Amino acid sequence: MKKQTTYIDRDVSWMYFNHRILQEAEKKQVPLLERLSFLGIYSNNLDEFFRVRVASLNRLADSESLPDKRRKEFKRTLKTINRLNEEYSSEYTKVIKSVFAELEEHHIRLLKETQLNDEQKQFLKRLYYDKLNGSTNPIWLSAIDDLNTLEDNRIYLVVKKTHTDSERKVKYAVIKVPDRVYGRFIRIPQSDGFDNIMYLDDVIRFCLPLIFIGTKPSTYEAYSFKFTKDAEMEVDNDADYGAMEKIALGVNSRKRGEPIRVIYDKDMPRDMQKRVFDRLNVRELDTSLAAGRYQNHRDLMSFPDCGHNEQKYEKWQPVMKPEFLAEESLFEQIRKKDRFIHVPYNSFDAYIRLLREAALRPSVKEIKTTLYRLAKDSKVVKALICAARNGKKVTAVVELMARFDEESNIKWSKRMQEEGVNVIFGVEGLKIHSKLLYIKTTKGDIACVGTGNFHEGNARVYTDYLMMTARQGIVSEVAKVFDFIDRPFSPMRFRELLVSPNSMKSRILRLFDNEIKNAQEGRPA
Repeated sequence: MKKQTTYIDRDVSWMYFNHRILQEAEKKQVPLLERLSFLGIYSNNLDEFFRVRVASLNRLADSESLPDKRRKEFKRTLKTINRLNEEYSSEYTKVIKSVFAELEEHHIRLLKETQLNDEQKQFLKRLYYDKLNGSTNPIWLSAIDDLNTLEDNRIYLVVKKTHTDSERKVKYAVIKVPDRVYGRFIRIPQSDGFDNIMYLDDVIRFCLPLIFIGTKPSTYEAYSFKFTKDAEMEVDNDADYGAMEKIALGVNSRKRGEPIRVIYDKDMPRDMQKRVFDRLNVRELDTSLAAGRYQNHRDLMSFPDCGHNEQKYEKWQPVMKPEFLAEESLFEQIRKKDRFIHVPYNSFDAYIRLLREAALRPSVKEIKTTLYRLAKDSKVVKALICAARNGKKVTAVVELMARFDEESNIKWSKRMQEEGVNVIFGVEGLKIHSKLLYIKTTKGDIACVGTGNFHEGNARVYTDYLMMTARQGIVSEVAKVFDFIDRPFSPMRFRELLVSPNSMKSRILRLFDNEIKNAQEGRPA
């Protein structure tokens, strides 16, 4: 009899978790445009999962340094993930068709390049010459030895160009869809009482005769594909570089990672598939998935609403709590009692006010903070720079290994260094996940302890908490955490804070044991 396992593998479990998001998109009681958002979230999550976790599993399954038994386990996990991925992909296709069919009932529809009237065709021609002309540059497939040199997680059209003369000569080209410049969805003139939207992919399909103008007259077929690379970075810890340079080189190594998933239009002809796959060097353990006409569904999170607000959840504006609007110094208010913000329900601007006040108050001598992910136009960094310019001693501990935000964090680190902020890149071998702020003043110190990130964009979407306190026990231990970052692995004891790797695990286990004991003795647990 086969032994029943107690646990589900964590990566298989993740697939089940992401499937729950897909199920949200299937619920009829969820507004239509919100269902599209769930489809976008599902797709975006899956992309990152394959870039990170599946890539790691591929490496482990290939590793000759591991015992055969372990390698077989990783291969079994990959097989399960690929089976679930195919199953969910089929479900996804049905859901997306259903949602778009329902959108048509509300007079929002998608048009393809073959469904346009004369006004819409003229509109797209003007759009091409006004905008797309310089952003749709074909590369002959014969000139590309390795498609892996292209940027991953982008949408590509592989174009079959057949000359209409007697020779019927065929040429193939690849075009990157410039969705990050123009967005994925293009609104075109209304018709028949419908708001009309086109995928940018189809706009490019319509414009192919304009894109190849000046070459031999031809007919065109275009099919989409995307590929996902291994997102693991190769960081050379032995190299004679600083931390920032090592991570910058590591980001470049990620760009050269091997493709570990290919998604392509199932209608793509076999000869075209072979040309694409050969140039991607797809291996046995890699995942290839025949899908629909369109890839990169993460863009559904920004699908145009065309003014149909009734098909979205009502927008809630974050509330600025009265104490953060009061004229009384926020420092004095925090000294009276702890202050909290709960984003996205409370406004993150309350935290920005605290930083701005710290930058201006003469009593503030020093500011220390940890930074994990930063907004594109970070108000947090601007406030820290303001403080440094006003003569405060400012230290920022920046986590360069915040996955997929490394380049942004490097950019902001350089900017802060130029403005006089002391930038520290954490501790080698440890990742700085804590969200902490310490403000040293002549009238008593203040600290903030939070979940999430000091990131205005995230604070509009994710649920997180931030505590502002002047309680000496907590504040002194926050200061001690920064000392620990300066002098890693030095012996330090914490009473108010759970700090990893010092004592967090052992103290959490002790709390569990205490609850177990209470339950066994019949006490509340």
